[in-house]
Amino acid sequence: MTQNMLQLFEQRRDAHVLYAYEGTESYNDQIIAYAKHGVEAGEYVILIENSRLTPNIKAELKKQLSKEQMEFIHFVNSFDFYCSSGSYHPPAIQAYFEKMIEPYVVRQAKFRGWAHVEWATIDEPVHIIRDFEKIIDVAVKDLEFPLICAYDNKLMPDAVKTMLLETHPYVLVENDAVVSDQYATSEV
Repeated sequence: MTQNMLQLFEQRRDAHVLYAYEGTESYNDQIIAYAKHGVEAGEYVILIENSRLTPNIKAELKKQLSKEQMEFIHFVNSFDFYCSSGSYHPPAIQAYFEKMIEPYVVRQAKFRGWAHVEWATIDEPVHIIRDFEKIIDVAVKDLEFPLICAYDNKLMPDAVKTMLLETHPYVLVENDAVVSDQYATSEV
């Protein structure tokens, strides 16, 4: 993650960033840098991650952060997060999200999020994903916390890619955040 990218998160508490990643190694480097930067800035870091990648990410963070700093890292199982109602259902995900961040909001603690979004197949209608991303975009603005939404670039059909560019004001491209020229302000 470049200094320019990290400065975005310091300057814009409401940065909602799309990260279409290519490969696990690059992905792990980005999530670790993002989490480490957040902790070093005194923020809590919520990492919504799958159970396959979590052990390696956690192990690397433990190498780079102290035991006290690791207390600022909160892992959430992505399957539980996205499928708490049995399927990808935006109202259930929103309720899970609100309950998850409530302790930080109540204490007025600074936090940031990372959401690894993945499906076994892209069977969900694009409008459901769009609706959820719009809800999250409004939450990011209202609660003023940075959020990176990470999607596997190889698994995204063109319609999903286009929709994601329309619902994220920033895009992580080659280790730098750029403004999405397709973004349309979200209003719920």
